[in-house]
Amino acid sequence: MSQKKVRKTIAQINERIRSGKAVVVNAAEMTDIVRRLGREQAAHEVDVVTTGTFSPMCSSGLLFNIGQAEPPLIRTTKVWLNDVPCYAGLAAVDAYLGATETVEDDPLNTEHPGAFPYGGAHVIEDLVAGKSVRLRAESYGTDCYPRRTLDRDVTLDKIPYAQLLNPRNAYQNYNAAVNLTGRTIYTYMGPLRPHMRNVNFATAGKLSPLLNDPLFRTIGLGTRIFLGGGVGYVLGPGTQHVANPKRTDRGLPLSGSGTIMVRGDLKGMQARYLRGLSFRGYGITLAVGLGIPIPVLDEEMAWFTGVDDSDILMPIKDYGHDYPNGNGRVLAHVPFSELLSGEIEIDGKKATAVPVTSLSMSLEVADELKRWIQSGEFLLTEPVELLPSS
Repeated sequence: MSQKKVRKTIAQINERIRSGKAVVVNAAEMTDIVRRLGREQAAHEVDVVTTGTFSPMCSSGLLFNIGQAEPPLIRTTKVWLNDVPCYAGLAAVDAYLGATETVEDDPLNTEHPGAFPYGGAHVIEDLVAGKSVRLRAESYGTDCYPRRTLDRDVTLDKIPYAQLLNPRNAYQNYNAAVNLTGRTIYTYMGPLRPHMRNVNFATAGKLSPLLNDPLFRTIGLGTRIFLGGGVGYVLGPGTQHVANPKRTDRGLPLSGSGTIMVRGDLKGMQARYLRGLSFRGYGITLAVGLGIPIPVLDEEMAWFTGVDDSDILMPIKDYGHDYPNGNGRVLAHVPFSELLSGEIEIDGKKATAVPVTSLSMSLEVADELKRWIQSGEFLLTEPVELLPSS
């Protein structure tokens, strides 16, 4: 006799979390459960699947307010943190520090391709780690804001308002990058050696948040997430969000597709899950730990969260010719499981596969989020508006 079809709500799942009865597994565990029990039984047994990724996410930054520490008051028109310029075209003492912004004497600006510069992402990591950073500000002065300069050392606890505000994080899928030219090139995917000697890739595979809900049935405005070791929220689709890409028969996109905009209180985060990175010859990026809990509302969600690495097809693109010229040509689609093997073959040529995403840290994020939910300290939220999927 078949079981009654599963129909759960987020409210019902939260009640099970509060009572300590919720069954919570990470996405890798769910893959095994669905393979072993099937989607129907898995939907009956599992309430929440936790996902995780720890990967470079360039479109990130810090929205902050330095406060009016002492008179006279100032309306900042230029702001620097550790000599990294911030955008100050906001009200009074508000500013935004982009993760990829570099110090003004960045050696990349003098065409030095071997440089490993310092920038906004490193400032964010330093602040979260409790380090002191130098704040400088300038103003042209007004009757209501007469002060013209400011120069002092600050720590995160002395900054009244500091929100990690990331316009585009957690790509649903992404390119794997190769280089078909005859010289080494330096990219945001890392150095790519000539004649396709390496292929660099960035995703957490079956742990990846948006690949576990490919049609965005549970993710949207107001979704509570793990962000940088603290609690964050989805604000909606990220910049460059593609709602309806070409998909496989299980809903997985064949290209970069979906992204999310997120924010969270930097003061609740941990430096372990926010790392400033310098890519040789390219610049700065921020490695972000991000995890989303996926409620298993029915059999379809059990099927989606049972995704395996072999189901995920990643597009291979040439960053030597095609990418910089805006050519959308895809050399091949390769299962993520093959990339994990450390070597792939395209048109008879072998390339060493190099991950840019940390899978061990991605699993740590998923497991930490799992622990939060199991302890009852983290409840799921009902999205006010789902991410667009068509």
